[in-house]
Amino acid sequence: MIYVDIDIAKFNHFASDLSSDVEIILQPFKFTNDYDGFQKLISKLNSFEKDSLIIGLESKAHYDNNLVEFLVSNNNKVCVINPIQTSTMRKNNIRKTKTDKVDTLIIAKTLLMYSHRFFTSYAIDLLHLKNLGRFRQKLIKQRTRLKIQLMSYVDQSFPELQYFFKSGIHMDTCYALLKESPSAKTVASMHLTHLTHLLQLASHGHFKKDTAVNLRVLAQKSVGSNDSSISIQITQSIEQIELLDSKIDKVESEMAHILNPVDSVIMTIPSINAINGGMILGKIGDITCFSSSSKLLAFAGLDHAAYQSENFSTNNTRMSNIVQNLYVSHWLM
Repeated sequence: MIYVDIDIAKFNHFASDLSSDVEIILQPFKFTNDYDGFQKLISKLNSFEKDSLIIGLESKAHYDNNLVEFLVSNNNKVCVINPIQTSTMRKNNIRKTKTDKVDTLIIAKTLLMYSHRFFTSYAIDLLHLKNLGRFRQKLIKQRTRLKIQLMSYVDQSFPELQYFFKSGIHMDTCYALLKESPSAKTVASMHLTHLTHLLQLASHGHFKKDTAVNLRVLAQKSVGSNDSSISIQITQSIEQIELLDSKIDKVESEMAHILNPVDSVIMTIPSINAINGGMILGKIGDITCFSSSSKLLAFAGLDHAAYQSENFSTNNTRMSNIVQNLYVSHWLM
């Protein structure tokens, strides 16, 4: 068996070929992180039988993703190694030398010492789910900050409005109202017929004329400011929130599109849908890598941490959740 060991970097990668006896077959060489560089790697590997090659590389943020997908698409056996394992091997060296060429040898030794699994197209789908899940979380955080800011603006322009609607101001009807009339004064001056039509249209007929009458009376008595600068911030904040809503919907749609062909058993768990199911699978990767539910719990940091010294013994539980234990056990059945 021949081990191809690749040290990943942002612009250039280093690779070398070693035998199972850790004898260097091909001296470390550099190739660029682009099409020409990838083709250079393939041309170097073409001198060996593909079935005899195992390609190992250390996971480094997102810099290894393109190369992994390229190699898997070319039907290569690819292993992505946990950096913790290579770090342990590096610390075992007496000489604390770290270079790109030396790191390829470290990766080879790690492949020989630890068990490894090959990357598949299924694992790549899960990687895409992971990236989409992270991006979705970023979008949600941005939207949450905007909603908090919007609330502070409305507190100044029409403070009574947040108590008028039972669902608060973060609803389509309220957004439609604020985009057209971002202050209490402009709401109070609206024609009743127009206000009624606006509320009916935005709420799909839920709010009628009596709601419009009560809202206009409330606006006439409001102590809110008529500051135009606040009105601008209200309308633009709502536009940004609605834009983020559309982005989140598109990301969730893509996650569902990726997850549907996977047909994972996780979808059989109550309350699990394509979104949270996709995020879980994206986080843990291929669940078949875990031979038991206890190993999956340990990976998630939910296992018991024990500490014992002579006559003293204690258990430090990071997180106790019986329901999650049951869910995971059911999942792996």
